[in-house]
Amino acid sequence: MALNLRLSEEQDAALTRLAKEQGTSKQVAATTAIMAAADAAERKLQFDAALDEILNRDAGLLKRLAE
Repeated sequence: MALNLRLSEEQDAALTRLAKEQGTSKQVAATTAIMAAADAAERKLQFDAALDEILNRDAGLLKRLAE
C-alpha cells in the first residue's frame, strides 16, 4: 500500500539521521520505527492488563502488606 508522508523539515532531518545511523533507506527506517512503536504500545497494554489483574486478585494481600 502506498502512503505519502508529509514531514516538517525537522522531522525529515531526524528521519534522515535515523536512516543513516541504521545504514538503510528512509523508507525502511520509517517502517521500522512505526513497527517498534506499535510493538511498544502493545507490550504496554499487555503489561497494564497483567498489572490490573494482579492488583485486583491480590488486593487483600496488598492491603495487609501495606499496614
